[in-house]
Amino acid sequence: MTHQEMIKNIVTILDDKKAEDIKAIEIRELTIVADCFIIASGTSSTHVKALAGEVEDSMEKLGVKPNHIEGRATGWIVIDYDTVIVHIFQRDSREYYNLERLWQDADYLDIDKILAE
Repeated sequence: MTHQEMIKNIVTILDDKKAEDIKAIEIRELTIVADCFIIASGTSSTHVKALAGEVEDSMEKLGVKPNHIEGRATGWIVIDYDTVIVHIFQRDSREYYNLERLWQDADYLDIDKILAE
């Protein structure tokens, strides 16, 4: 699966499960950690866990397994797909950690365009 296909699939999965404020940030020019962060919010801890579970299950059906998952018992779950790292937050945790501010120099992908493809 290509990098762009992975981003599209993950964004679509999150959108289908009613994740809020989905962002895709291209960070490859700024760090070696990954090429892209996908950030989304859930409305509750249960919703955050359901979103993470759906991403993991759906991507596994497409033949892509995560390298690591962290934070299942917290308000911030991270799913590492090597070049794409998915961050799923509860609203208050997302506001507190504010990854968008930390990566403000990165390029943001147009989520509406990704979903329309």
